Amino acid sequence: MGKLVLVTGGARSGKSSFGEKYAAKYGKRVAYIATSQIWDKEMEFRVKLHKERRPADWQTYEAPYEAHKAVVAAVQAGCDMILFDCLTVYTSNLLCSLDNIDDSERNYSLLREACQSLIDAVKKSNATMVVVTNEVGAGIVPENHLAREFRDLAGLANQLLAAASEEVYFTVAGIPVNIKNWLRIGKGRLLWQIIL
Repeated sequence: MGKLVLVTGGARSGKSSFGEKYAAKYGKRVAYIATSQIWDKEMEFRVKLHKERRPADWQTYEAPYEAHKAVVAAVQAGCDMILFDCLTVYTSNLLCSLDNIDDSERNYSLLREACQSLIDAVKKSNATMVVVTNEVGAGIVPENHLAREFRDLAGLANQLLAAASEEVYFTVAGIPVNIKNWLRIGKGRLLWQIIL
């Protein structure tokens, strides 16, 4: 059974670089699943920085949509470690691909399906997938519907992947903290399981 690791944190907190170091340390053959699409010079520069940091022998899969298929392809190619960067952009891609964003019930359902497909693809493999994502809920409530819908869907995606992950890291100023391990108390139970 495959393993999921979630790495979250705020903007420029060191999430991606930690995910890259984790993948390099524990993976023999590493696949990188890129979810970004280049629409402007800013994104072009960001993608360039990520590419420059990655080792040349990592296999890259561009998957702005249906990323579970890239997971399957990477596993079939013999990769034992997959770095998925990032879940927040993947969520944005899904939301922006819709003709109408007003049906929140449908949007939640589509996101749940997309996340479950990712989880299933990893769990059915023998690979580890490190998923990088942004913590988007610590700011003020956005003023428009699109921004609120994105924040809510990104938060839901984070919760779904965190629940399925064996390790969850929160990065602050480049320092990763394994919050799932930190919350373990007594006989391997989690604090939130006791509270709920």
